Parts: sequence; structure tokens; C-alpha cells
Amino acid sequence: MSDETLLEIGPLTKSFGGSVVLRDVSLFVRKGEFMTLLGPSGCGKTTTLRIIAGFEAPDSGRVKLSGFDVTDQPPYERDVHTVFQHYALFPHLDVAENVAFGLRLRKAPEAEIARRTAEALQLVKLSGFEGRRTASLSGGQMQRVALARAIVGRPALLLLDEPLGALDLKLRKSMQLELKNLQKRLGIAFVYVTHDQEEAMTMSDRIAVFNQGRVEQIGTPGEIYESPKTSFVADFIGGANIFSARVLPAAAGRAHLMLEDEFELDVPLDVGERLPLPGKRVRVAIRPERVKVYYKDELPFGALRLAATLKDTVFLGDACQIYLELFKKSPGRMLTAVAGGDRYAVHDDIGVPVIAAVQPEDVYILEPDDDD
Repeated sequence: MSDETLLEIGPLTKSFGGSVVLRDVSLFVRKGEFMTLLGPSGCGKTTTLRIIAGFEAPDSGRVKLSGFDVTDQPPYERDVHTVFQHYALFPHLDVAENVAFGLRLRKAPEAEIARRTAEALQLVKLSGFEGRRTASLSGGQMQRVALARAIVGRPALLLLDEPLGALDLKLRKSMQLELKNLQKRLGIAFVYVTHDQEEAMTMSDRIAVFNQGRVEQIGTPGEIYESPKTSFVADFIGGANIFSARVLPAAAGRAHLMLEDEFELDVPLDVGERLPLPGKRVRVAIRPERVKVYYKDELPFGALRLAATLKDTVFLGDACQIYLELFKKSPGRMLTAVAGGDRYAVHDDIGVPVIAAVQPEDVYILEPDDDD
């Protein structure tokens, strides 16, 4: 473990009542890093967080914090604090007393409690709220109190389990930026659990994408979006057109593919990327916003050109989703594109032939196709 690594876990396994929840989950978190555990409900991300916090014990695997094995330590002995979605504030205590609660348990001097409580409330923009009862606060204000209580002791690691999930959309987006800025000012490492892809992309230094108890990919938001490794990651982060393709013989550094047995594609390979042998199948992904739609009298330059039929458009205001019928052998199998809302906001052109154009570098080669 390097000097920059604060948390190291794995390989964690965990079952409840015979149902496997975690399958060899391993990851690390650097000092001062904002790491997000992202995935759908039931994928294992909250169980992972609870094991890090000490609220659950793994069936196997270890948890190391600052180089020390804390797997068997109770939560109160770990230099970790957890913020929950439902705040867990004490309704009989005022704001200042809620924030100071942990410091009082540690029997910190009164002068230190007052100073650090005031500092924490200032950081979360709640100075002047010290004497207010939590029941009189808005959802966003209660969330700030929970954050202040978590950071007042300056833990090495802060764990956040969908802390913005109970807020309305506008407040949630505002709090995302506030939380990210707060984390940078404090320099405390955050491990953040969410099922919201946009939230993860907005806030994170790195993202661990969970699926069915496994970590499918770990990387920066840019790496996760631009270089997905599996069909699940490609589709869960931003959405993607996922297709099957047969591998054909090709020159070194290139991949020659037969997409859904109808279209031949020649795409570049990343350095070190290896494909299955010719004749095998792989899955490929194409982001909707990378698909450009042209009428047949237009000639896209340097792109893969796929003959299609315009089947439907959905106007979204600033953009328009376009549904294209691409495969004659698979009627009803659509390719989705996204364009500026001004060009395809009307439905007058439904049924006309068009060209779906994709740059070769925008075709992502994923895992082997299990259906082969």
C-alpha cells in the first residue's frame, strides 16, 4: 500500500441468508479522494460501505485503514464517520448540540467543543442556526447538520450513504456542488454511495461501478464514460447502443467486425487491447450522442456509414432522441441517436431513408458475447 492510500479493502465476500451480496470486491481510496460506489439497488454498494464502517463483518476479506487492519474493530474505534440518507439527528437536541454530540462523548474540553462546533457549522453555511431545533429545519438544512456532525471530529474517512436521496431535484443538484467543494476544502477522503449516474459523474474523482455484487470497473468519470469495459458499464453510465459483432480477420491494431451479421465495421484497437479469435463474437457499444444522422443526399466524411430508416423522434427541449431502424434481419431492433432539438423536433420525416454515421473511434469494444 502506497503512502497515498488511505483505505484498502478486499477481496470482500458477504452473504445474507444464503444470498451472495458481495463477490470478491476489492478497491482502494487515496487520501483526500472522492470515491463513489455507483450501481443499481441491491448491487452491494451499501453493504460494502457498512463493512468499511464496521456495521457489518465480511465473510472473508480485510479492511485496512491508514495501513492498519481494522476488520475486527468496532465502528467507534475506527477513524471513520458515516452520514446516512435519513440524517439520524436527535430531535430533542438543538443544532449545536447535535453537532457537538460526538465531541461530548469523547469528553473534549468545552472550549474546544464550542470552537469546533462553530467551525463545522460555518463550513456547512449554518452559522446562526445553533439554537434551532432540527424539526424546524428544511431537508437541506438537516442534511447540513448531519454533515457538520460528521466532520466536526475531522475523521480520516467520511462515508456517505445516499445522503442527498431525500432532497428534491433542484436542491439535490445544489448540494452536490456544495458537498464537492466542502470535501476539497476539508481534504477528507469521501466514500459516497449513490445509484444516480449524473451525481457520480459530477462529484467524483473516481467511480467504482457495482453490478450484482461485483465491481465491474473503477476509473475517473472520463475513463468510465469514454472507455467502458463491459456492456453494463456502457449502458448504466450515460446509456449506449449495445450490439453483438462477429470478429473477422484484420490487420494489427485494427478490429474488423460484422455488426449483427449485417454491417462490416473497421475500428482501431487501444494499445494492448486484444480481441477473441476470428469467428468469435464480442459486444460493442455506441453512444447515442456519437451517432450523426444524415439524409441520403448528404455525405459524412471519414465515418462508418450505416443505412437506416428514421422511425421516430422524441423532442426533449434542448435535444432530440432519434430512433433508427438499422437491421433488416432483426426488425424492431433500433439504433438510438441524440441530436440538437432544432433539427429533428418534427415528425414529418418519419419513414424516410437516412444514413447513421459513426466515427470508428466511437465504437467501443466490450466483453466477449456470452450468447455466442
